Amino acid sequence: MSKRYWNIYLEEMMEARVHLGHKTRKWNPKMAPYIFTERRDTHIINLAKTARSLSEACDLAFDIAGRGKQFLIVGTKYQAADLVASAATEARCHYVNRKWLGGMLTNWSTTETRPQKFKDLKKEQDTGRFNRPPKKEAAMLKRQLDQLQKYLGGIRYMTSLPDIAIITNQQEESIALGECRTLGIPTICLVDTDCDPDLVDIPIPANDDGIASIQLILNRSTSAICEGRSLRSL
Repeated sequence: MSKRYWNIYLEEMMEARVHLGHKTRKWNPKMAPYIFTERRDTHIINLAKTARSLSEACDLAFDIAGRGKQFLIVGTKYQAADLVASAATEARCHYVNRKWLGGMLTNWSTTETRPQKFKDLKKEQDTGRFNRPPKKEAAMLKRQLDQLQKYLGGIRYMTSLPDIAIITNQQEESIALGECRTLGIPTICLVDTDCDPDLVDIPIPANDDGIASIQLILNRSTSAICEGRSLRSL
């Protein structure tokens, strides 16, 4: 795996409050190696270890992107949803930022038919065919399209299972993470002080509730993806 420099600065992570963990009563003992200290009943994450993990994640993302592989970014919690959509779109990744539908990956043979349904309905809408049926039927088709856009819009171009998943919250996305583990899909995941780092391939110890923290981790990861893809196209 390539080793590169990703401009990861401790001061910037401090400003983004990446170091702020959960209350000490909520911690997972498996996170002990990543905790620097505690302050006012709150665990403080060791940012030196965050930097190393994030650098390792960026190296992996760079290499995989350079081989033309598919990424899936998952973040359905309200703090992450818009950030996930923006970062994934910029890096040309697939994403899920609303509700994770159980079996989305493990029942892929069914899931893969839904984006095609979405594209068919979108084409009908764009060509004005929604205006031809009776109003009640047209309204039903519009609702169906809106639902597909909301839950599957981010994977409408995903033609096969992803090669790697980036997950912004282990607790919130436990079903998605479980499906990745079942299928052997490598995972990069933010792990706060209440998480289990053993469940992911590359755990990034970080505040998984703060918008600035999530944004920093996503921005570095997707920058690595974009750089890997740009070198592949040379």
